[in-house]
Amino acid sequence: MAGRDAPRTGRLVVEAVRAAGVRAVLATGWGGIASTGSTDVLVIDQAPHDRLFPRMSAVVHHGGGGTTAAALAAGVPQVVCPFVADQPHWAHRAHLLGVAPPSLRQQELTATAITTAVHDEAIRRRVEGVGRVVRAEDGVAQAVAALEHLVR
Repeated sequence: MAGRDAPRTGRLVVEAVRAAGVRAVLATGWGGIASTGSTDVLVIDQAPHDRLFPRMSAVVHHGGGGTTAAALAAGVPQVVCPFVADQPHWAHRAHLLGVAPPSLRQQELTATAITTAVHDEAIRRRVEGVGRVVRAEDGVAQAVAALEHLVR
């Protein structure tokens, strides 16, 4: 989600990524960012989170429940910039879990927020542990078992 000004969001991402000294994959989804003109940022429309996130050093996202859960399962730190609805809730929960610094408004996304998520040892340790727990839960199998129990 890019907000109201997609080109500005693209510039903000490039500035933060360059200042942090990292590269980024920017999955724009509905955000409308066509390109950033940067070799540091690969812009794509969408990607399967379960395949992309485990390869990332951190995930910067809008705070939707699905994206938050996918980042938890991948065991990677998060930087959450919530917009609406349940997103502030999930941003707060990620911070309380110790897998993300405090949430930011999109305009507040900085190199410091990214480098904190990538390099903070406490966050890294915590997210690895939470990721192991989430992956061990096998939520799909548990949901199927619960549904099968209901229909018997």
